[in-house]
Amino acid sequence: MNEIELAPVVLFVYNRPWHTQQTVEALKKNELANESELFIYSDAPKNKQAIEHVAEVRAYIKKIEGFKKVMVIEREKNCGLANSIINGVTKIVNGYGKAIVLEDDLVTSPYFLQYMNNGLKFYQENQEIMSISGYNLPPTCMKFPKNFTDDVYLNYRNSSWGWATWANRWNLVDWDVKDFKQFIGDPKQQKLFNRGGDDLTDMLKAQMEGKIDSWAIRFSYAHFKQQMYSVHPRYSYVDNIGIDGTGTHCGVTNIFENDVSKAKRTCNFVKDIKLREDVMLEFEKFYRKYSKEPLAVRGINKLLRVLGHGCELLKTRIDKNFLHFFQIR
Repeated sequence: MNEIELAPVVLFVYNRPWHTQQTVEALKKNELANESELFIYSDAPKNKQAIEHVAEVRAYIKKIEGFKKVMVIEREKNCGLANSIINGVTKIVNGYGKAIVLEDDLVTSPYFLQYMNNGLKFYQENQEIMSISGYNLPPTCMKFPKNFTDDVYLNYRNSSWGWATWANRWNLVDWDVKDFKQFIGDPKQQKLFNRGGDDLTDMLKAQMEGKIDSWAIRFSYAHFKQQMYSVHPRYSYVDNIGIDGTGTHCGVTNIFENDVSKAKRTCNFVKDIKLREDVMLEFEKFYRKYSKEPLAVRGINKLLRVLGHGCELLKTRIDKNFLHFFQIR
């Protein structure tokens, strides 16, 4: 890795001291941690109840060691997760040309940074790739075709659970989604967007109606608009420990648990990688499975909660059960 200029790691934290510590301790065990610069954005409390825990998190992150450099940015006002990530990533990615992004409830494999940096280097000239994702659905949720032997695959949809991108891709995103009116009036375009999951159009609509505040649905929409993809690993380099009821309005489920010990130390990236519809079909089955009755009625309160920081389970409509990979606070 000496010949590769390592990407900075950007970590977003809020009010969960234990989760933040687990995230940082796992990251410190990465083989490239002591060669990587770490930028930590700490959002300000949005109410009195959050003040104590935000202070506890800030006391902890000021003492972090084990990286080439640690820079802590404390927000004076509460930005919310979407604005914090958009603004923070924009600043860092424009300064370094690329960035690796984490949030405060993601435990990584010791090979996460190696995977991310190698992926950024390998695909930097491939203009069909918009992002590198570190998370993938666990084997219990997604089966691969028997003839699939690669370490990575292309996905229409990005994952917000540990990811990376380049400045020239990130800056393509229209955060205002100025063409939304045209898009929402075109069923064919909606169908194409939903190739990454039946929930995507509904999520974007909820965003534009002000019902949610998500950077990730807009980033996924940018993948669609630019006709670009996200590279996903077959075996996840990330496990989310935040779906335990600690996030605001966040439910409890173990459905997304991943065994990161299965992640390969050296990932074999595919040079002429192409999207495989048979693989995407298996990915989409997960979303389809939870969007149909009667499970939506019986299990919706157990599986989905609204607007949870560090929680990527969102109930956008009571009559449909949508699962997705978006961090929303």
